[in-house]
Amino acid sequence: MATKQSPDITLYTTSTPNGAKVSIVLEELGIPYKVKEISLEKGEQKSPEFMKINPNAKIPALTDHDFNVFESGAIMIYICENYDHEGKLLPKDPKLRSQVIQWLMLQMGGLGPMQGEAHYFYSFSPENVPYAIQRYTKETKRYYKLLNDFLEGKEYIVGNTYTLADIALYSMVKFHQLSGIKNIDDYPKLTAWLARIDAKPATQKGIDVPNDKLRELIEKPEKLEELSQKIRAIIKQREAEEQGK
Repeated sequence: MATKQSPDITLYTTSTPNGAKVSIVLEELGIPYKVKEISLEKGEQKSPEFMKINPNAKIPALTDHDFNVFESGAIMIYICENYDHEGKLLPKDPKLRSQVIQWLMLQMGGLGPMQGEAHYFYSFSPENVPYAIQRYTKETKRYYKLLNDFLEGKEYIVGNTYTLADIALYSMVKFHQLSGIKNIDDYPKLTAWLARIDAKPATQKGIDVPNDKLRELIEKPEKLEELSQKIRAIIKQREAEEQGK
């Protein structure tokens, strides 16, 4: 049952596709919220203060009054169950609602992890592992084809209406370049769907929370290479520290 209290939301996030999912939802619903940027480079996600909110030490996370929510999919559902009273992004119809959650789970358990691993091995791994890059990129593209085929004759994924399913999957597909997939020209229906979501003002606002670094990574390839070198060095240093313990 939706709460009648006003939101008192703080979003703990940084500029990543997973982080963008939640900020796009908040912007689309017009919900007021505060932002606390978490620096992954400085390891702030592992601070005792943050781990009280998310014991898994990952972003995004959210507090609403004295209630903590972690895992991006769970956060998106929480926001809608409490503040999307009209069922704009999470339909009230049980079957449509189930379909939205099914696609959200596909993103959380399928496309997200596969594309995340492709991103890691392509951009951040200190060791070049061609097999891993090939495997995870191939699996990511399989999901892209699945979505492209499913979008035949549709503008959006569930009920031909913009929902959480679109936002969750958009936030992965939008940043395909980070995973070494240079373009998605082979998936015209997916490309058209992406453009429809890009055109929404709330999408563009959400991408730039907490800042425009994520946008910069796909618009300026040299910024991605600069970040990749920095993260590789951090990973090497942390691995050396672990081995020294």
